[in-house]
Amino acid sequence: MSRKVVIVGPAHPLRGGGMATFNERLALAFQEAGDEVEIVTFSLQYPSFLFPGKSQYSDEPAPQGVSIKVLINSVNPISWWKTGRYIQKQKPDLVIFRYWLPFMGPCLGTIARIIRRNKYSRILAITDNVVPHEKRPGDIPFTKYFLKACHGFITLSRSVQQDLEHFEPQKPSLYLPHPLYDNFGAAETKEEACAASGLDPKYNYILFFGFIRAYKGLDLLLKAMADDRLKKETNVKLIVAGEFYEDAAPYRQLIQELNLQDQLVLRTDFIPNADVRHYFCAADLVVQPYKHATQSGVTQVAYHFDKPMVVTRVGGLAELVPDKEVGYVVAPEPAAIAGAILQFYTSGDAPALIQHITKYKKRFSWQRFVQATWELSEKV
Repeated sequence: MSRKVVIVGPAHPLRGGGMATFNERLALAFQEAGDEVEIVTFSLQYPSFLFPGKSQYSDEPAPQGVSIKVLINSVNPISWWKTGRYIQKQKPDLVIFRYWLPFMGPCLGTIARIIRRNKYSRILAITDNVVPHEKRPGDIPFTKYFLKACHGFITLSRSVQQDLEHFEPQKPSLYLPHPLYDNFGAAETKEEACAASGLDPKYNYILFFGFIRAYKGLDLLLKAMADDRLKKETNVKLIVAGEFYEDAAPYRQLIQELNLQDQLVLRTDFIPNADVRHYFCAADLVVQPYKHATQSGVTQVAYHFDKPMVVTRVGGLAELVPDKEVGYVVAPEPAAIAGAILQFYTSGDAPALIQHITKYKKRFSWQRFVQATWELSEKV
């Protein structure tokens, strides 16, 4: 029998980055399992003064085969009430909220409370973060307000599950690793990728991918690139592919001070989904030099394209990247990051790492994620 699922969170036409991509792919996974699915997303996600990028909205086509309804204005309580009533009346078997920022607590918490009045729908939250990366006034009460409206929780890292226990120790929670991002197309050769992205294939490329924010540690990676050991590897270049979500000036100043201009390829506009594979397939190695983290969807894109990784030993990053098996886990320090990059290019590790990746990534299936989500919903 077909069950009805509503996913509440970022989706097209928003540029939701990894979350929008995740929600749309999750909707397809539920549909593949025979369920009826709709995503309810935002007409306005952030007030302009809170949004750090250039545009909140995508100019890409809507994903095929996914039903998306644009309803929620994050700062308009009337829209919260309308959204809650809309979902409440449908009596879905399962409602899944994406929760990543305390600012969304009042909006999403109110919608969830209205849905619960139907005394039927089970409400789960995929909590990307419970304790935010950048702290602001109101974080704790806003988070508590949202979490109290849910029946149970899914976390994408064990560190978030531990944070969650401080807020809602009695409610069931389940750690489920982030599934593979397999919706960016098939892999292509390095030559094809370089031709598509305007890169010179004679260089070895490492990749920093995603929105640029302070906690992601791009400054650490830039300092690593200035390490004398890497400076001697004149054939290695760093691709920075992602939009600045904060002031770019300190990064540009650091590049000048470290004299890195010839070692970098800066592609710091928003990267459309259609272009993602070009950057991953052009690169030999993906580096995530985060200063603190919960989890990262970048890991699962790297897995999809069979790319070894360097990640820092923070949050949940190391949970999904076994050290010396599919990549390197290092301290969040420039010297350690530089050492791992150098080891990759000088040790001959690459073939063994790639071989392990092709086996290890099989555990990150969307089918398993959907099945485990239904199993959790039956316990709440």
